Amino acid sequence: MSTAIITGIGSGIGRAVAIELSIRGYYDKFALLGRNVEAIQDTISEMRRNGAGHISFYPIDLSEPEKLPEIVRMIEKSEGDIAALYNIAGYTDPQPLFATTLESFELTYKVNVFAPFMLMREVAKYMRATGGRILNVASTAGMTPRPGWLSYASSKSSVIAMSKTLTAELAEYGIKVYCVSPGRCATKLRRRLAPDEDPSTIMQPEEVAEVICDLMNPKECCLDGQNIVIRKQI
Repeated sequence: MSTAIITGIGSGIGRAVAIELSIRGYYDKFALLGRNVEAIQDTISEMRRNGAGHISFYPIDLSEPEKLPEIVRMIEKSEGDIAALYNIAGYTDPQPLFATTLESFELTYKVNVFAPFMLMREVAKYMRATGGRILNVASTAGMTPRPGWLSYASSKSSVIAMSKTLTAELAEYGIKVYCVSPGRCATKLRRRLAPDEDPSTIMQPEEVAEVICDLMNPKECCLDGQNIVIRKQI
């Protein structure tokens, strides 16, 4: 029985991915990680309407990455074979350098970098015996200068670098690591970065989810190890 672990499923890209996966049938079980209980329960209801059977919710605040090893152990023990990890959750507090506090910088890195790192490390311990797939969501903000977005942009650069490094490091175990960098997408996080933007004029979470789920198709074998930009020309 194959299990997919997904973060960020309360809204935006994570929610869209979870719902799309519930239609595609790649996995027998889902382990959903997050803290917004009401929003996650709504996502679970939608997944079940699409036919997803075994869905477990593990409450966790990703700003506390030290708790993740125990969560992964619980998932492996309860759900069985971990086939895939989707690191989708993100956080941003867009501030210029002189307004960025150490506390804000640390929080951004805990959610965007340390939590994915801990999940990849712990999941890979089990995937070493079976192979598996990891998907990390970075951002085009991590590829080019973004004045005023220091903590967020640098954290997403770290996600890109981690993904490329671990592609090579984990290949011997049959573990594939994918990385995507969406451009402007109508999510809650994007509203914090660009509050005056009309969300109807930019890419939608469902469009990004389609690309992610195509990449994570068990038959895909050629696109890991790259930073794949997802951008809609408008």
